[in-house]
Amino acid sequence: MNSLIKLELVRALRNRKFLFFSVVYPSLLFLLFASGSGADSKVDGTGQTVAMYLMVSMASFGALTAVLMGNSERIAKERENGWVRQLRLTALPGRGYVLAKTAGAAVVSLPSIVVVFAVAAVVKDVRLAAWQWCALTGAIWAGSLVFAALGVAIGYLASGDAVRPITMIVYFGLSILGGLWMPSTTFPQWLQDIAKWLPTHAYAALGRSIEQSHAPQLQDVAVLAAFFVLFAGGAAWLYRKDTLKA
Repeated sequence: MNSLIKLELVRALRNRKFLFFSVVYPSLLFLLFASGSGADSKVDGTGQTVAMYLMVSMASFGALTAVLMGNSERIAKERENGWVRQLRLTALPGRGYVLAKTAGAAVVSLPSIVVVFAVAAVVKDVRLAAWQWCALTGAIWAGSLVFAALGVAIGYLASGDAVRPITMIVYFGLSILGGLWMPSTTFPQWLQDIAKWLPTHAYAALGRSIEQSHAPQLQDVAVLAAFFVLFAGGAAWLYRKDTLKA
């Protein structure tokens, strides 16, 4: 299992296109969205500056990109070309394959978070206490496991041809409706009520609570926990179903 994990890490770090979209792209979006705001400009209804709000949004978006896009497409393609079937003939347990995929995506998601933070601190002069930087990094990194489980589930649900459009719809839908690309406070009230129950909204809300030195809202923690159980349970069921089919 350790050898497979190392292989996945090497493959992830060698994929320049994937590294660009998961590590560099979120930072570029941060600079683009924050370029027109002053140091004291605030997002209505949040009490946060634009730079601080966008920093958490884009760090969360980068981690989401790494774990969701990275897992779903690779798994679907490896199922299609027979690589997963070959691995089942070895002593590797099923959980080892899923763990290797998650570990590879998690390694790339951490740099995406750190790079956005570095750009925000250097370019937009975002300042936080040392414990807040550490807590933000840990919360966003750990929270990305929810979407890593979703990526595994989609990878076992869709075929190689269908996985990309399905993943893109889920990816952009969760990102936009969850308030990662624009503040959810700008949505109509009915859409704000829906957004509060999306995992991406709760995911970013954890980071914003840390920025404001507040304890996370119980609802946000509960939403993330519920979706993790749903996605992980779905991934496990789809994996077993795929195993029986093979």
